[in-house]
Amino acid sequence: MVPGLAIFLLREDQVVARTALNLLGALTKLALIAAMVFGVYRGQIYETRFPLMPGFDLVLHASALPMLFVVLSAVLWLITTIYAIGYLERSPGRSRFFGFFSVCVSATTGIALSGNLFTFVLFYELLTLATYPLVVHRGTREALRAGKIYLAYTLTGGTALMVAVVWMHTVVGPFDFTEGGALAAHYEDHHQALIILFWVMVASLGVKAALVPLHGWLPVAMVAPAPVSALLHAVAVVKAGAYGIVRLVYDVYGITFVRELGLGTGLAIWASITILYASLRALSQDKLKRMLAYSTVSQVAYIILGVGLGGPLASVGGIVHLVHQGVMKITLFFCAGNLAETLGVHRISQTRGVARRMPWTMAAFTIGALGMIGVPPLAGFISKWTLGTGAMASGSPWALAVLAASSALNAAYFLPVVFRAYFQEPLRPWPREGDAGRLETHLSLLVPPVITALLVIAMGLWASSTASPLSWVELIVTRIYPDPESGIGGL
Repeated sequence: MVPGLAIFLLREDQVVARTALNLLGALTKLALIAAMVFGVYRGQIYETRFPLMPGFDLVLHASALPMLFVVLSAVLWLITTIYAIGYLERSPGRSRFFGFFSVCVSATTGIALSGNLFTFVLFYELLTLATYPLVVHRGTREALRAGKIYLAYTLTGGTALMVAVVWMHTVVGPFDFTEGGALAAHYEDHHQALIILFWVMVASLGVKAALVPLHGWLPVAMVAPAPVSALLHAVAVVKAGAYGIVRLVYDVYGITFVRELGLGTGLAIWASITILYASLRALSQDKLKRMLAYSTVSQVAYIILGVGLGGPLASVGGIVHLVHQGVMKITLFFCAGNLAETLGVHRISQTRGVARRMPWTMAAFTIGALGMIGVPPLAGFISKWTLGTGAMASGSPWALAVLAASSALNAAYFLPVVFRAYFQEPLRPWPREGDAGRLETHLSLLVPPVITALLVIAMGLWASSTASPLSWVELIVTRIYPDPESGIGGL
């Protein structure tokens, strides 16, 4: 947050100072988080509490689940910062952009580390306000229209969430997020109210999570610059909504309480409808970023599906997809940005033969696309395999059919892009990028997607490593399902 606020004060021509502040902030944050991860793994508790008013404390608390999201945001923020520095090299308003960019990721970190619903809502609304200037950064009529739609959706959802949080505090009093759930003691006294509150909060969070039919803002927001699109889909807004639903189920209600209230099945069905609808919509898109937007709507719903199905294996599959989808999707948006920035390619129909001109970019895109489809041994395969196994273990074979249909649809809209790029002749000779030297594009645009594509491979090949996201998620789920009879041994 501090370097971001300092960046606002810089002149446009202070490039070195702005770059130094960006990278210093990202690297310092990553170092602090690395220290926290080791502490949390050893059982150390990190908590900060500021009483603001009676019954409402600002609480930041680091446990295993928050640290998963914090690490994701910190790592991808550093990579996206490098990419954005190159992408916006000749653009106006860079100090404004990087200032709000830093505030946005700071808000995401606050969301991740929130220790109660009140703190979560504060950072959740800060994220909405900080992201709006990024969406409208270009200042075109289309960008301003997208910004209005974005605010209309997210502020409406945020208002509904605030009302629900106040209502819940009125019903059960103040409480903190608790592993295993904080509300089980109120089951008998407030049965009906808690069921209504659950669905109001899921719908409110579902706006940012882009659950159908609350997803309309996301494809429109693709007019934003590629670094913003990458941030929206992989780290910030969409993930904030999905993460909020994860915490609602596991740390507010608790998985046992959700089962007793009969809420999980409805959540899984809503996610399944979103998965299939968005995949079908992606099939009909010609604009590359718009197709990727519908893909995000579908893929993020996998997280909600795993949470709704319940059971340790399904939970592992859903939560680990929060990380895997983020890395795969940021790879795809980096590559789409490279095509647009270097060659002016914005549509799938324009990608004929583009792999001959930009082989590294298209190799990274192909890895990200195959990961999204679920091809082994990539990260997406790990998520889908675990989700499918969890669906069967939880007695929901219909969810396995949803996953299979979704993977087939993923292949139907990703493989034609890859085929065009590698096996069709270009419509015209591709222009060379004069100042990129021998590289296909600027180094700061090329390195980030290559790094994230390698991460997609590594998270699949070394999924059983103790340093993998899968192993960390298994640790989280072990705490959610402490009962050895619950099936955690199947992990």
